[in-house]
Amino acid sequence: MTMHTDHRFNFAQRRKLGRVATQIDRFVESVRASGRETLTQWMLPQLRVFDELNHGHWSQWLQTVNDLPEPDPQANVQLDRSAIEAAGVLAISTSALEQQLAALSPWRKGPFSLYGVDVDTEWRSDFKWDRLKDHLADLHGRLVLDVGTGSGYHLWRMLGAGAEFAVGVEPTLAFVAQFHAVAHLLNEARATLLPVTLEQLDRAPLFDTVFSMGVLYHRRDPLGHLRELQECLRPGGELVLETLVIEGDGQQVLTPYDRYAAMRNVWFIPSVPLLTTWLTRLGYRRIRLVNQEPTSLEEQRATRWTDFRQSLVDFLDPEDRSRTIEGYPAPLRAILIAEKPEV
Repeated sequence: MTMHTDHRFNFAQRRKLGRVATQIDRFVESVRASGRETLTQWMLPQLRVFDELNHGHWSQWLQTVNDLPEPDPQANVQLDRSAIEAAGVLAISTSALEQQLAALSPWRKGPFSLYGVDVDTEWRSDFKWDRLKDHLADLHGRLVLDVGTGSGYHLWRMLGAGAEFAVGVEPTLAFVAQFHAVAHLLNEARATLLPVTLEQLDRAPLFDTVFSMGVLYHRRDPLGHLRELQECLRPGGELVLETLVIEGDGQQVLTPYDRYAAMRNVWFIPSVPLLTTWLTRLGYRRIRLVNQEPTSLEEQRATRWTDFRQSLVDFLDPEDRSRTIEGYPAPLRAILIAEKPEV
């Protein structure tokens, strides 16, 4: 294997990126050391997007990440529990760490337990993981991609389930900062995140498992999204698709007139039979529904880590929680698993 004396990526804004650049360097080094040079070559050009990031709060979020204390090298890190955990001793107090992490609010996906700070996120993302984990192909040694990963909670669960490397796709920079804060405190180099959309990604058939959870209904072209996911899968690879659905036959789809559960960017909510037809038309095989159930008020709710903003309970009809405030069926979510053909 070719030896590399300098694993650092050539970021123009390395000093500003600070720990973000360092964490990316560590991921690239880990991938190279594993012999997955194809993944390295695919990643490197896309990492240049970090030099182009421009958002009113991005510098502030970067500073928060760079101000975090060094992780305890002897920390007990657990990636296979409901709350992603790092336990050990830091050079600052628990209350000081809590203030730093709170500066990155709102936290949507979690939960996390970091050196005594319990980050109680809006979504109990562990509920979703528990619904799908027993239906996955064995993740041991796999290369996985998580589209719309948010703070990266599920990336850590994938590593905890045995994945070799996990790559996230997430364009919201607040969530990018949250991911890097957690990655730093976990002292974990096997996951990284690209701050782009799937459409912007230079797609290549590299991944053994591709996850798209909570994304499809935000896309104006849902079949385009399913096709783009397929372009990221190796032949024989597995797609894990989690999305809003409605009850109905193979012709049923809901297109909200304006908003759905107060969300503007919801375009198409298909029935499971129609979604299965879409996947079939695109060439997926072995399509199976592994879970379907309503979103509960225990799974999605406001917490102090979301600044007590409104959440699901505020978007349901107070007199009939089977309906949204707009009169549509309340959120019903399904998980389907499918495979990309070998040829």
